Amino acid sequence: MIENEKASLSIKRIAGIAILLIFICGVGVMAANVKVNHVKIVLSNHYEMNVLTTKTKVSDILEESHVALLPEENVVPNMDSQISENRTITITKTLEEGQDVIKLAEANSEVSMEQLLGDYTPVIEKVITETVEIPFETITKDSSGIDGTSKILTKGKNGLKEITYRAKFKNNIEMERTVLSETIIKNPVNQVVQVNKKTVTSRSSVERTASTNPATTSANHLAQKVAGKTPMVKNFNTSAYCACVKCCGKTNGITSSGVKASSWCTLAAGKAYPVGTIIYIPALSNKPNGGWFIVQDRGGAISNNKLDVYMGTHSQALQFGRKNLECYVYYM
Repeated sequence: MIENEKASLSIKRIAGIAILLIFICGVGVMAANVKVNHVKIVLSNHYEMNVLTTKTKVSDILEESHVALLPEENVVPNMDSQISENRTITITKTLEEGQDVIKLAEANSEVSMEQLLGDYTPVIEKVITETVEIPFETITKDSSGIDGTSKILTKGKNGLKEITYRAKFKNNIEMERTVLSETIIKNPVNQVVQVNKKTVTSRSSVERTASTNPATTSANHLAQKVAGKTPMVKNFNTSAYCACVKCCGKTNGITSSGVKASSWCTLAAGKAYPVGTIIYIPALSNKPNGGWFIVQDRGGAISNNKLDVYMGTHSQALQFGRKNLECYVYYM
């Protein structure tokens, strides 16, 4: 009886060992059939992680690697994509340039995301502090009844202010600039000028017919439109502005005529000068447009004796200042 029990116990042990061996072999076979992928993860700060994983879905790989996306970050390929061996997952800041890359990849299936990202240059932000001049204004005092030429009673002096910007650069080219703060270092001193008679502001009294037509010797496309017209000559108090909140109360650069303003081309003028009026300014003939401008904008502070020249940046507008310039006006 005892011998039979021992024999039965031995058989059970042998069966248990066999089952254990079969289980171990099965696990080994399963492990051999699971493929391990080598994946590189590039974070938005350009730090690279190399991971080994059996996962193939982007979201699963990131979770396994303890990488969480911030609200302003974007991942390429997207979270639901399946990737294979020796692929790269790239995390970038959700900037306009990055979005353009993604849209291009979606539109053109023949271009790989890796190729696009290889050509993509990141946008770099810098904080810049500049000291710029504050142009003085000229105040005219009427001395009607006194003969003689005009004279300066108080000489004007430019002020100074310190401006701190946040600027975005791509390929070392400034793409955007936002003013963070402005601090006045020195206030400007206004220039006071005494004139021998009161200035008459009616348009007809301050204009004269030009003896020559500059349009006939210029190849500028605006000049060609008025080559057959005789211009009127007038002096304007000329300043500058840009498409910032401080200058326009908005940042889209759309003029009151509905078109987008162009640097060294668009003018803001008073209502006496209809939209489409072409104006030539000889003092600015060395600028990109050769001194030819077109009235496309208005402004609350723009009278019929003033002009505002559109500039690409606020610092350029400040540097231009305010000056009296002779202008050739072509009424359309």
